[in-house]
Amino acid sequence: MAKIFCVANQKGGVGKTTTTVNLAAGLAKVGQRVLMVDLDPQGNATMGSGVDKRQLALSIYDVLLESASVAEARVKSDKLVQGGCSYDILGANRELAGAEVELVDVERRERRLKQALAEVTAEYDFVLIDCPPSLSMLTLNGLCCAHGVIVPMQCEYFALEGLTDLVNTIKQVHANLNKDLAIIGLLRVMFDPRITLQQQVSEQLKTHFGDKVFNTVIPRNVRLAEAPSYGLPGVVFDPSSKGAQAFVAFAQEMVLRIGKM
Repeated sequence: MAKIFCVANQKGGVGKTTTTVNLAAGLAKVGQRVLMVDLDPQGNATMGSGVDKRQLALSIYDVLLESASVAEARVKSDKLVQGGCSYDILGANRELAGAEVELVDVERRERRLKQALAEVTAEYDFVLIDCPPSLSMLTLNGLCCAHGVIVPMQCEYFALEGLTDLVNTIKQVHANLNKDLAIIGLLRVMFDPRITLQQQVSEQLKTHFGDKVFNTVIPRNVRLAEAPSYGLPGVVFDPSSKGAQAFVAFAQEMVLRIGKM
């Protein structure tokens, strides 16, 4: 049975999508069966996984409105198959923005994704959900079906401010909608050890959150930033880059950590 994780942070621009697609590719590379769910109407995780969001016949929008099943809507990317890091993709496009309005008056609106994924969880080891940078009905659907939250964050002061809001949100969802929900871990991303402030914030995180901070640190890396323009995760685009190697190490750490849960 798959473990379902949201990659979430209410602060924008912290590397949620980069984390989701590269962790999915890293997990696939170490032999895990992975489904990546794009819950962001921008569809960046879809495009970054080698799938053209404009060509999707069915998407997460159809799944949430119950006009298609996950099995019908999921796709594979030929680019990922050729790169040896293939995972299934439940893609998103601009249609998803309309789902917010259409879900307002429907029953079980915050549990639509949970029910849809229940039909396919036996086929996967991991389901990773890329959430939009806001507490919306879409994010709520992700949090309601997840076993835990992976929080990518930069080691900067404002990131700490946003983390407080996210922790409070997770506590509320845990109390009212999903008793299984917890923070699995904090992932330090875009890290530059030459910057003293980043080192200080990193130490503060480890002091305050202890083993909730992943051991793996994702460095600031040009190849990771270039990869989406080629429609590929960095792990596939340049496997020898420091960023790609860090994400494969993170995937291995995830497998070990989940094995202990």
